[in-house]
Amino acid sequence: MEGGFVTGKTDFTECWRTTWRTPYIMRLALSAGIAGLLFGYDTGVISGALLYIKEDFAEVEKKTWLQETLVSMAVAGAILGAALGGWMNDAFGRKKSILCADIVFFLGAIVMAIAPAPWVIIVGRILVGIGVGMASMTSPLYISEASPARIRGALVSTNALLITGGQFLSYLINLAFTKAPGTWRWMLGVAGVPAVVQFILMLSLPESPRWLYRQNKVDEARAILEKIYPADEVEGEMKALNDSVESEKAEEGELGEGLITKLKSALKNKVVRRGLYAGITVQISQQFVGINTVMYYSPVIVQLAGFASNQTALALSLVTSGLNFVGSMISMGFVDKYGRRRFMLVSLVGIVICLTALSSVFFMAATHAPPVGSFESTHFGRNTTCPAYITASNAQSWNCMTCLKAECGFCASKGNEFHPGACLVSDSAIKSTCRGESRIWYSEGCPNKIGILAVVFLGLYIICYSPGMGSVPWIVNSEIYPLKYRGLGGGIAAVANWSSNLVVSETFLTLTKALGSAGTFLLFVGFSLVGFVAIYSLVPETKGLSLEEVEKLLEEGFTPKLFKLFSSKKKTKAKENQLSTSV
Repeated sequence: MEGGFVTGKTDFTECWRTTWRTPYIMRLALSAGIAGLLFGYDTGVISGALLYIKEDFAEVEKKTWLQETLVSMAVAGAILGAALGGWMNDAFGRKKSILCADIVFFLGAIVMAIAPAPWVIIVGRILVGIGVGMASMTSPLYISEASPARIRGALVSTNALLITGGQFLSYLINLAFTKAPGTWRWMLGVAGVPAVVQFILMLSLPESPRWLYRQNKVDEARAILEKIYPADEVEGEMKALNDSVESEKAEEGELGEGLITKLKSALKNKVVRRGLYAGITVQISQQFVGINTVMYYSPVIVQLAGFASNQTALALSLVTSGLNFVGSMISMGFVDKYGRRRFMLVSLVGIVICLTALSSVFFMAATHAPPVGSFESTHFGRNTTCPAYITASNAQSWNCMTCLKAECGFCASKGNEFHPGACLVSDSAIKSTCRGESRIWYSEGCPNKIGILAVVFLGLYIICYSPGMGSVPWIVNSEIYPLKYRGLGGGIAAVANWSSNLVVSETFLTLTKALGSAGTFLLFVGFSLVGFVAIYSLVPETKGLSLEEVEKLLEEGFTPKLFKLFSSKKKTKAKENQLSTSV
């Protein structure tokens, strides 16, 4: 799901040697990298917290749009935070931007933890999202500018690893607080702890030497470089820093002042346009394969598969999060060997297969759901029976899924959950009565014998997604634009990514209500196929190419081999027709 940089084994070996000799470098990277942990924790924690928020607030349980808003407002805040962070980075420096992000994130965590109503949680989610957006772009920038060039990629990769590590940690924390008083308040409030830790650590660390140099604070920049580099390398780094900053200023002069002027300049450039086609395509495709439905709603999906217990749903969701962490490490070892484009296309093939299988599992589970029994339903009293069931002309054909679609709850048969059960009004008191008879209450999915297959295919989906579509789109965007347009191009693509994320996270539950779980995942299959065709058609391979070579490739225009073959055959046939006509 998330961004990162990919490095090889040699980079990490050199990184280990360098940081062993100069621990200060790793201190810089890990302190700033906590922002990645915050990013990952926030994207994961809401999935478990939502299960318990619904139990405390009846309106959240009943209103799908409110559940989606609780999840997605952090994404909306992140879009705002990323824009705000970009301005703050230049105006006040990287360090102050990270400190500011920590303050906002901490406030958001506290607001959520003490929230008396759902709308207060939403405010807290927006604040947390702003903090995430600011930190997600500032932290890698700070690490890259305060790291020796030879190990920069490896150190920046720690930020990407901490993102997936934060997601895994959030599921562990969720599981730990399932039986604690306040459940979701602790889950969301704990997010403030890493923010406080990072704030304290960052107070003792310096500003980025590059930013200081741009502010004409040359002596301060030199003092920091002396802590990072051996004494005999400092002068060389100062000269390189000077050359880089002067070149950057010259490029900014060419582009002109103001965002609109820079954007017009970029869109007039054929190479940049083609780069944006590729960069935006991979970022939108990354989101529309449905990854954040898994990251944000994983326990809900597990419940849709027939696991009613919150604790069981969280425990099984922990598996998918762990696989995401492992997948990000796999990417580091193989993407430079097999190539960006191929890695994404193979990843998408696996995603299509897994989503198709997942859709089939949900379809079969819905088809074979336990029937609703009239005796079972009236057992709890006629006033507790689902109104839609009472008035239905085809009540005898109702099963558990029909009951849930009528926005009622299914109380499984005592002793055997696959026997006919009761369709009851979805109410906390009635739910308690059902559970009081040692029955299982289902409100998301229905009891079935193949639900575990859904968890298996979710895990396989993550394994297919994480090394390819998870990491590679960010790598492509770091390589596909000419140097002077890289910041602008990457920013546009990142906005496309966050915006797509918002659309997917804001509509998932609504789609499951309208299309069913099977239909929703089948829709993501369609999006994945469109993404495959778009990436095959528009995204060139950038593995092993210099920036100049990538620019030349885009200048000439990229045409896939299959299209070249088709075009060649078409030209040959046209020549044959021309010859036969002339004869």
